[in-house]
Amino acid sequence: MRPFLLLASRAEDAAADAEHEAFLRYGGLTDAQLHRVRMEAGPLPDLTLDDYSGVIVGGSPFNSSDPAESKSAVQQRVERELTALLDQIVTRDFPFLGACYGVAALGAHRGGVVDTTYGEPVGAVLIEQTAAGRTDPLLAGLPESFHAFVGHKEACRVLPEDAVLLATSTRCPVQMFRVGQHVYATQFHPELDADGLVTRIAVYDRHGYYPPDQAEAVASAARRADVSHAPGVLRAFVQRFARD
Repeated sequence: MRPFLLLASRAEDAAADAEHEAFLRYGGLTDAQLHRVRMEAGPLPDLTLDDYSGVIVGGSPFNSSDPAESKSAVQQRVERELTALLDQIVTRDFPFLGACYGVAALGAHRGGVVDTTYGEPVGAVLIEQTAAGRTDPLLAGLPESFHAFVGHKEACRVLPEDAVLLATSTRCPVQMFRVGQHVYATQFHPELDADGLVTRIAVYDRHGYYPPDQAEAVASAARRADVSHAPGVLRAFVQRFARD
């Protein structure tokens, strides 16, 4: 099988390694089947999409809607490189799954509006499939409503004109969408379980994802949440697009 490409941009090793392991575990992938590139560590190497079964973008501490003057040189480079790659991906309708940060990257790339209107604190939320979602192969077999972990300061407020809304939630209207037939983005984390979320809480404490001094309460609530259906999106992506 051709590997999937994971594009990561977390500078903190604990969070980056836990995310990588989660994509392996819930995607049913081996190390050889998932090629990770940490974009924050250096320029994106020359890539040939045909070498891969698909592209996955993980979460990030970057906010694409921040003022340009406040963005670091690293963030600006990552955004340029992702934009160039998305040009190819969307043109070819190449398999793509962007989780959390991927919504912002793909949404902005396709002319949607990404801002802080619908940010969500860290925790589990109820995801509701739309009519289009109920017929989409990545959501096939999942309940029409299921819980998933979120935690983001920005979200897609206005859906791109060429996007199909697949899932929503009460606080954040755009939780999952598709462009073409093979290009997907989720605001929620299909790879994240309670242990992974607790790791991120420790790494990103006091980064503004939840009220100060609430880390223990947020972690406790996460351990009580049932997010067992959410990884089905990741598994379906891998199973649908894996190719020799």
